[in-house]
Amino acid sequence: MADPIIQMKNIEKHFGSVIALAGVSVDVFPGECHCLLGDNGAGKSTFIKTMSGVHKPTAGEIVFEGKPLDFGDPRDAIAAGIATVHQHLGMIPLMSVARNFFMGNEPVKKFGPFKAFDHEYANKVAMAEMKQMGINLRGPDQAVGTLSGGERQTVAIARAVHFGAKVLILDEPTSALGVRQTANVLATIDKVRKQGIAVVFITHNVRHAMAVGDRFTVLNRGQTLGTAARGEITPEALQDLMAGGQEMAQLEGSLGGTV
Repeated sequence: MADPIIQMKNIEKHFGSVIALAGVSVDVFPGECHCLLGDNGAGKSTFIKTMSGVHKPTAGEIVFEGKPLDFGDPRDAIAAGIATVHQHLGMIPLMSVARNFFMGNEPVKKFGPFKAFDHEYANKVAMAEMKQMGINLRGPDQAVGTLSGGERQTVAIARAVHFGAKVLILDEPTSALGVRQTANVLATIDKVRKQGIAVVFITHNVRHAMAVGDRFTVLNRGQTLGTAARGEITPEALQDLMAGGQEMAQLEGSLGGTV
């Protein structure tokens, strides 16, 4: 197996007296989908914000492509090749797919001393990238607000891949989607992984994780409960780790198995 593209070693994050992360270690390999699971309050959001440069770790080390990194802000992480697709996506619904695709990285063409947005190039690239991800748009001028939730997620993922993401962090991308839209997003994750890009898939849905995950790490109260590869752990065991394991089993027993 290749070396990890990113290693999070004994990461701690304190907010005053509150310990959000208490020594979490995770490594992610190129071309794998590493699922980070945990219930609300487990520390998932703090962990990915540390990985993506939003938070500086209180203790621990981040190693990217074999070199220690100290991100000053999210722009440093993006420049290194770590892209995050958040739940809110950061898109403008009334703007076209092409405009949203290139937002912040606008292609321009010159007319003498003047510069203008290169609509022809942007439209061509946006349509091609979306088609590669399995989304057939009516046209590049189609407003993002007319797309389904799954299609919007795909636009954001395709945008990150196009601009050179080596590690793609997906923050609960299926949490607010229907069954068909979820299937489309999971298919997109599989396509990205097969391109050799490392995917960190944050979710609390075991079924979605099992559909595309290669390895699974469970967080609980700021600590990791371990990492298992596909085939080494069952969905039921993952669910138990997230839900409290013994406590859940005791509750089921006391209620006659009705939980």
